[in-house]
Amino acid sequence: QVQVVESGGGLVQTGGSLRLSCAASGPTFISYSMGWFRQAPGKEREFVAAITWEGSATHYGDSKKGRFTISKDGVKNTVYLQMNSLKPEDTAIYYCAVTPSRYTSVTSYSASTAFDYWGAGTQVTVSS
Repeated sequence: QVQVVESGGGLVQTGGSLRLSCAASGPTFISYSMGWFRQAPGKEREFVAAITWEGSATHYGDSKKGRFTISKDGVKNTVYLQMNSLKPEDTAIYYCAVTPSRYTSVTSYSASTAFDYWGAGTQVTVSS
């Protein structure tokens, strides 16, 4: 069974930064592709960013690239989301997702259905 645990959420002022972390535990011989999604109150879950299993390719949701940076610790199953210039509209629960699946294009990971395991989420609140 794969466990996914996020950390690093919190309260930050507009323009501030946060770094989210996510660790996936499971069979050590498997390296996962990993992604971040977020869900604000009353809204649907939204794709934020994804990175391939070896960390060679990344993909970002609309308006995230340039402010958010996803990175992975090589083939280890730890992923980070550096968020800069945060805005109140970034307030949401941020979920980490992982999958052992290999897709031809990194853009395939923008769909929540591409992932098999999810964390419980970490709250990010940006005050105005």
